[in-house]
Amino acid sequence: MTTARQVAIAIAIALTPIATANTAAQDLVITNARVVDVTNGTVSEPTTVVVEGGRITVIAEDAANLPEGAATVDLMGRYLAPGLLDAHVHVSSIADARRALLSGVTTMRSMGTSHYVDVGMRELQAAGYLDAPQYLAAGYHVRPPAAEAFFQDHPELGHLYGQDVRGEEAVRAMTRAIVSRGVDFVKTNATERAGLPDTDPRRQFYSEAELRAIVEEARTAGIPVAAHAHGDAGARAAVEAGVRSIEHGTYISPETLATMVEMGTYLVPTIAIVSDLTIPGGDYDNAVLNIRGRHMLPRVREMARSAHEMGVKIVAATDTGYGPESTTTLAHELIEFAGIGMTPLEALRSATTTAAELFGLEGRVGAIAPGLEADLIVLEHNPLDDIAVVQDVLMVVSDGRVVVQRGDWPGQRPVS
Repeated sequence: MTTARQVAIAIAIALTPIATANTAAQDLVITNARVVDVTNGTVSEPTTVVVEGGRITVIAEDAANLPEGAATVDLMGRYLAPGLLDAHVHVSSIADARRALLSGVTTMRSMGTSHYVDVGMRELQAAGYLDAPQYLAAGYHVRPPAAEAFFQDHPELGHLYGQDVRGEEAVRAMTRAIVSRGVDFVKTNATERAGLPDTDPRRQFYSEAELRAIVEEARTAGIPVAAHAHGDAGARAAVEAGVRSIEHGTYISPETLATMVEMGTYLVPTIAIVSDLTIPGGDYDNAVLNIRGRHMLPRVREMARSAHEMGVKIVAATDTGYGPESTTTLAHELIEFAGIGMTPLEALRSATTTAAELFGLEGRVGAIAPGLEADLIVLEHNPLDDIAVVQDVLMVVSDGRVVVQRGDWPGQRPVS
């Protein structure tokens, strides 16, 4: 039987990309690049990277048989690293998606939008129409107070409107509806949110049985589940139910972290956005949230430090919409990771190779190697010496195309 996801992929393949300078992949020769190898933690001497048809084809000191008509960029000894993967965003507009891309994020996982905007943006980007990071979609959250917009998209579940979506039968029905729209992940809320002043982030929403029903229903379509969870009871129930990742995890106990290690559950702690709660402006600007953020921030840092020491697989994310008022980028999360004891290499892996594993995209993105998609960033200094340099991305290459080139590049004109 053909699944909704297969139908969506078929549509994307059938679409013919618009062949314009804004969207078409270009053959590209990048010279004098110090290539950051995130798999073995080394940096090359100045070398040449060849990109053809949106993929890396050659990495060599003396590359021969270069593609005719290729654009050439001389990095003059600057550092070439993989494009960053953001594992938790709420991006629902083209302008916001482009802001994410220009910050160095070349792949992102949506963790909630209305009206399946993320599914539509994924297909537009995959077909070459949209200047944005590669997108993984989740649609709506499976949660007790379902979003009102969900019932506008799924009137067939109108009998659940105006009531909490609870019980194994109800959560299975909601999960089936979301999966039918071709999502890449299903997101559920195991606990209440932290970003609303009238919620209790420790409070458990769903039982292990309900969470297991969600996981099992999604699994029938080959879709993994991500669970929002701040409190320990909700997080533990989600881990035991078999979710692929825990989002946030502020109050998770060492016992639950040990279970995560045993089961291979990923942790996406989103520390930097908790810091955003504590300051004016940004995505949150509320007195109650400011107070909450000040007691949550040391807790989530302590939890993430313990998780790292215990060997939990940690993935970087912003939990932002990359809107015009947003003040958090993925670089800030990597700096937080350095603060909990990660080496610069471990922090960089959390936004490249480890994130690619979580997404199921290993072998496609997250590293620099022949055959992989040409999603790249250029940095002035070595990120394996100081991860903070990822705050200043000088160039972004997405699907083999230079989308931004910042700063003074003597002797050459910008490619884009």
